[in-house]
Amino acid sequence: DAISTGSLGLDLALGIGGVPKGRIIEIYGPESSGKTTLSLHIIAECQKNGGVCAFIDAEHALDVHYAKRLGVDTENLLVSQPDTGEQALEILETITRSGGIDLVVVDSVAALTPKAEIDGDMGDQ
Repeated sequence: DAISTGSLGLDLALGIGGVPKGRIIEIYGPESSGKTTLSLHIIAECQKNGGVCAFIDAEHALDVHYAKRLGVDTENLLVSQPDTGEQALEILETITRSGGIDLVVVDSVAALTPKAEIDGDMGDQ
């Protein structure tokens, strides 16, 4: 089973009609290459099919107006903006254990900064 990316060409290239459900996938690429845009398209497609989606905005950069223009139902998108990597992972664990979410996007893994680094404690031990 798959969730469409919103792009027929990409869905066909992926071989299963989109990104696989029930799996962890990583969308990788250089800065400003469209990773968040692709993720938002996938959220929109999931929502169109009745899915419940969450967006963990570790970068604190989600543009809700842009997401709406891409078709995301922002009123029904669960958005979290954690302050630390640990907090993001706690939220992710709670969301996944609930069983009520069909798709979780973490944007981005690179922004999951450990609390010790934020507090300036790295290397002080």
